[in-house]
Amino acid sequence: MNTRPFWWKNTVIYELYVDKFAGDFEQLTTKLDYFNKLGVGCLWILPHYPSPMVDDGYDISDFKNIREELGALDNFKLFVEKAHDSGLKVITDLVLNHTSSEHLWFREARSSKENPKRDYYLWSDTGKEFPLAPNPFSNIKPQNWIHNPQTDDYYYATFYPQQPDLNWDNPKVFEEMIGVIDFWLDLGVDGFRLDAIPRLVKREGTNCIGLPETHAILKKIRKHIDGNYQDRTLLAETDQPPTEAIKYFGDGDECHMAFHFLLAMKTWLSIKKNSPEIIRGVVGETYKIPDNCQWGTFLTNHDQFALYVLNDTEKKELASLLDPECKFSFKLGSKVSMRMAEVLDGDEEKILKAFKILFNLQGTPVIYYGEEIGMRNAPLEKKPRDTRRYVRARFNWKEAERQMKDPNSIFNNVAKMIAGTRS
Repeated sequence: MNTRPFWWKNTVIYELYVDKFAGDFEQLTTKLDYFNKLGVGCLWILPHYPSPMVDDGYDISDFKNIREELGALDNFKLFVEKAHDSGLKVITDLVLNHTSSEHLWFREARSSKENPKRDYYLWSDTGKEFPLAPNPFSNIKPQNWIHNPQTDDYYYATFYPQQPDLNWDNPKVFEEMIGVIDFWLDLGVDGFRLDAIPRLVKREGTNCIGLPETHAILKKIRKHIDGNYQDRTLLAETDQPPTEAIKYFGDGDECHMAFHFLLAMKTWLSIKKNSPEIIRGVVGETYKIPDNCQWGTFLTNHDQFALYVLNDTEKKELASLLDPECKFSFKLGSKVSMRMAEVLDGDEEKILKAFKILFNLQGTPVIYYGEEIGMRNAPLEKKPRDTRRYVRARFNWKEAERQMKDPNSIFNNVAKMIAGTRS
């Protein structure tokens, strides 16, 4: 097994939406100097695929193309080339759990019970299977089984009703998705952030999260990538407690990295309560991982605060500390969507202190776009059903340009911290 240090063990990842940050890939290519000034070493591109945009691009209608408003494949290729020329790695979101209901596979599958694509998805005559599986969007859909009028039965959708889950018990699905992986790696992508990866396989009598069969699939994917490419990385979104999240490293033969959701939530408890020892306990308990693996550390991202990884007491406490008026809460306070500056009320000293804590954690730090200039939540006129919209506003270039000229700005102080982590 190759245990040498990988590039992702000494870098900072910057997470962004192409459209919200720059408009399209052509414009993003002109912004590469911004990332070099900040000092990050890798760009994580949020979903860029063709999509009806029900879920900000996570409902994918074509896995091997670029959303029209973001440009063409040639624009993407040039962006990756120029990013590499400037010393930046590029990872993209890989959504293995589901497609859009507008994907050609599903349009065929839902049309007839005899269609060859039918078994690409999960179907039920009753909609009663997998009752123990959670419904993450219970305020949007009553259950995970969605009625299909064309065949008068039900398909399974973990997230939005327009995101039917793939059937990973079908070997053809594995083959199709290996083809997707090869397509982007052949274009020069340096790896993938694996969206909702614990939910691939469903089994009756379980909560359908993190099953052994899912780990078997990940091992096969990793073996394929290692056998055909060099220096590529897999970053798992696990949204599970560390005792489960750690399993996505396998024996060093599954994912290279996994997000440490509990550490992020404990870090916020530590920040809000001014209690550093809260973090120390988590680090001590969860850092016995394979040598060729690493935790991805973060404070905010494009989703909500993952309060569900805390115990009930801590969950209620942190929710009240983050969002006491429930302005940005999702599903009655079970999740909260806030940017760093929103949590800290724009206090630059506190924002920089939070960044310092992040960069001192053992792991690969991930910065969500706009946090380095103190962007706050979007001032939406009406509270959306999906409160993640609050943290997905357009990047404020006017503010960024002002801060780049100010040696005492949040941007330049964060850049100095990043430089210190790489020295």
